[in-house]
Amino acid sequence: MNKRNSVVAGIDTGSTAVKVTLYDGDTMQSWLGPTGWNPGEVSAALLGQACQSWGLDKQNLAGVVGTGYGRMMLTFLTKALTEISCHAKGAAYLWPGVCTVIDIGGQDAKAIQVDANGKVLNFVMNDKCAAGTGRFLQVTANALGLDVAQLGAIECPPGQPICNVNSMCTVFAESEVIGLLHQGFSREAIVSALYRSIARRIATMVSDVGPQPPMLFTGGVAQNRGLCNALEEKFQMPVYVPDQAVFAGAIGAALYAWENINHKHEPLKKCAF
Repeated sequence: MNKRNSVVAGIDTGSTAVKVTLYDGDTMQSWLGPTGWNPGEVSAALLGQACQSWGLDKQNLAGVVGTGYGRMMLTFLTKALTEISCHAKGAAYLWPGVCTVIDIGGQDAKAIQVDANGKVLNFVMNDKCAAGTGRFLQVTANALGLDVAQLGAIECPPGQPICNVNSMCTVFAESEVIGLLHQGFSREAIVSALYRSIARRIATMVSDVGPQPPMLFTGGVAQNRGLCNALEEKFQMPVYVPDQAVFAGAIGAALYAWENINHKHEPLKKCAF
C-alpha cells in the first residue's frame, strides 16, 4: 500500500481489546488486539503495526484521536473524546440512517440515540456495574465450563425446559447459574435464560432514550448471535449488526480526526510519540 500524504488514526482502548482504525479520506482499515496489562503500551504498539502495514511512520500521522476505557492512558494522542461521541459517529458511518445504538463492551453498556450525522441526541450508560457486559458473559460462561466464543454458538432447541436467571449482579448470577446446573437444567436452557435476562436489562436502558428503528448493535458482544436474537425478540424489531461492529468506536474517532484536519475545526495538537 502506497504511503499517503494525510492519514489519521482512531484508537478505542477498551477494557479487553484495543481497536485501531486508519483513514485517509478514501480507504479505511482496522486492527484489533487484546488490551493486556498496559493499555498505553499495547495501543501504541498496535498503532505502529497498523502504520507499518500502510507504509507509514506513525510520527507522520496527521492526527490521532483516542476513546474508550483507557483513553486517558494514551499520552501520545492529539485529542481524546468520549466513548459516547465516537461510538455514535462510528455507528452512523457503518449504518447510515441509524437512530438507536446499543453498544456492549467488556465493562460497560451504552444506549445512544443519534441523528443522521451521528450526533448524540440522548444516551444512557451503565458503567457502575458489569451487569449485561462482556465481563458478565465471561463469568457466567466460565460457570458453565465454556468460553465466550462457545457461549455465542449455543442455541436452545424448542421443547427445552425453561428456566430464568433473575440476578443481574455478576457474582450472584454466577451462583444462580451453578444452582440451575445442579437442578438439572441444560446448558442450552441456561444460556437462553442468560440472554433473556440481559435483553431485559438492555431494554430498560434503551427505554430511557426512546427506541427507534433502525437499531444497531455494536461492540465486541455484538458478535454473539444468541444475544442479538434475544434483543430482537424483546424489542420486536430488527437489531442490525454491521460487519465492523467491534470497531465502531475507533472508526468514529478516526472520522473526528479527519474532520478536524479537513474542515477547520479545532486544530489537533502534534502527536507526542
